[in-house]
Amino acid sequence: MADQPDAIPVLIRAVRPDDDLDAQFDLAERSFGPSRRIGRDQRRRQVADPVAAGRSLGAFDGDRPVGAATFHDMRQWWCGRAVPMAGVASVKVAPEDRGRGIARRLMTALLDEVAARGYPLSALYPATTPLYRSLGWELAGVRDIAVIPTRSLRDLVPPDPAVLAAGQDIAAGSPRLRRAAPADAEAAISVIGRVHQSSRDCGPITWDVASVAGRLADPDLYAYLCDDGFLVYRWHNGNDALFVEGAQAISAPAQRAFWAHVGSHASIADQVFARVGPAGAFWWLTRERDADVHHRSMWMLRVVDAPAAIAARGFPAAVSVSVPLAIADDARPANSGRWELTVTDGQGALEPLTAGPGVPLTVGARGLAALYAGTPVSALRQASLAAGGSPGDDASLDAAFAGTAYMLDAF
Repeated sequence: MADQPDAIPVLIRAVRPDDDLDAQFDLAERSFGPSRRIGRDQRRRQVADPVAAGRSLGAFDGDRPVGAATFHDMRQWWCGRAVPMAGVASVKVAPEDRGRGIARRLMTALLDEVAARGYPLSALYPATTPLYRSLGWELAGVRDIAVIPTRSLRDLVPPDPAVLAAGQDIAAGSPRLRRAAPADAEAAISVIGRVHQSSRDCGPITWDVASVAGRLADPDLYAYLCDDGFLVYRWHNGNDALFVEGAQAISAPAQRAFWAHVGSHASIADQVFARVGPAGAFWWLTRERDADVHHRSMWMLRVVDAPAAIAARGFPAAVSVSVPLAIADDARPANSGRWELTVTDGQGALEPLTAGPGVPLTVGARGLAALYAGTPVSALRQASLAAGGSPGDDASLDAAFAGTAYMLDAF
């Protein structure tokens, strides 16, 4: 990362391991407050680990840190394919230095760094949206926490008799669950990836091995693996509830085994809070309408390299389209211009288009991000994020990018 001198004067540069990391930690606590669940040693590791990996950018007024931002090396799943993604986190400015334009300069430099490292996509959870929107991020998907009485998971809806008669996998019995340890990090990542691939999911992420191993070392988390699934949960509100951070599985027996395992705690825990997708099997397994969305967060997406992002993304195998697009992206000029989007056999390509009949659909960086995440073109038009094109092109794009984007993880 190149140093960027500023007239105000603030220097934007990589945070280095030999910088005062206690000052970085202090900046984090002044910006976000003390963590309620993790200890200070863990918070210090959260500050130090991205620094050691060269993924932390800082703003300095002399030797004093006045702002910082980091990004995580992630893979985000789009229609069953993993796309490299920079997960932006911990964007902060010292309270006494806010209003100096530091956050904008930090995020501009971070976007340049993400692009230089070859990430086609970037995502973040915004505390406020105007800054990120001005640089091309847009709301793209949800992160839901459901709540249900624990007793409702003790007796799940039985399989449909017709499906039970036809589906040998359903009649095969419950899989054996085994406890997952830090040494199982690669296995956990592999099975989660297979879940997202088989479900053709849009939006979920997978972490790197070190991050997953660290998570599995947390004594407050209880993690289980089976051949085609991964379950992780913890106690919540003392022992009044459980919090399921993920119950991801390919097969029906594994899904049922996971939720029955959670429901077996009904004699102690009154409620279960669970991170689940909007179309997760969880919603169809309970006998009564006892489950509800307790809390919804929204995350933002940025298409950093449009041709690379399209080439890496999965698309519905049955869709075959060719649609002209016009993209305007001031922050990433290489994305700007007239393009032809082609989708066939589950793969996409974005090629320069010199000329053509008619008016192509025109989007900016925000509209492109929302389109990539599956937002219907009609919604983009109503939000003034798209113009031009034709009804036929709209229908083609809706079919190509169809999907409900969600995440289970925060960062």
